[in-house]
Amino acid sequence: MQADWQQQLRDDGFALIPAVFTRDEIEGIVGELHRALHNAPPQAVLARNQRVYASRQLLRVFPAAKDLCHRQPLRNLLQSVLGSQCGLVRGLYFDKPPEQSWALPWHQDRGVAIRNEGLESPHFSKVRLKADVPHVEASREVLESMLSLRLHLDTVTKENGPLLVRPGSHRDGQPGTQAHVAHAVYAHAGDVLAIRPLLFHCSRNSDPQTTSHRRIIHLEFAAKPTLPDGFHWHEFHPLTQPDD
Repeated sequence: MQADWQQQLRDDGFALIPAVFTRDEIEGIVGELHRALHNAPPQAVLARNQRVYASRQLLRVFPAAKDLCHRQPLRNLLQSVLGSQCGLVRGLYFDKPPEQSWALPWHQDRGVAIRNEGLESPHFSKVRLKADVPHVEASREVLESMLSLRLHLDTVTKENGPLLVRPGSHRDGQPGTQAHVAHAVYAHAGDVLAIRPLLFHCSRNSDPQTTSHRRIIHLEFAAKPTLPDGFHWHEFHPLTQPDD
């Protein structure tokens, strides 16, 4: 089964891993996450009408997120795809609340969080601060050595604005060709979507009548703790510890 996920990641740029967490486990994660987000410093979260809907500093405000990737088969998949030196480099949270829906156009996840934005390199460009953390746009070489895991905290249906992907577009960088037909990713709470950063994806608005949230914990992983030209990840948490 895991070999099938690896093949799908190579061919399509994404793979849905079902039932990684049980319903009870998801309810526990949601409860802990809710408390952490609402106790977080204002600069670490995004809120509207006193409701938190996103955080770019998830690993800071919800450290328990660092442990989610140790659940099998996630750990084995990460090591199989990225290698034994891989580690967690960024965590995000976002919600698509039913009364505050939003959409994103077709794009790739090219931004990475770093610590030393003052350097120059052909691998990095477009420096900007997001939630007080330096971010840059990374080269294809860097992004091809990364993988993201998106833990679904809610069931994803047609009504709550599912993710749309263009299978195979991570390989040639062309989102609109006839070969890359858009595919909607539906999932149950507890499923995990593995996705390559260079895969073109977008998100539509939720149905105006929906009452369902679409909450995601998004974790980004890199193959190595080092970056080209003296750059450093903003944080790097090795998947494998010395005593493993």
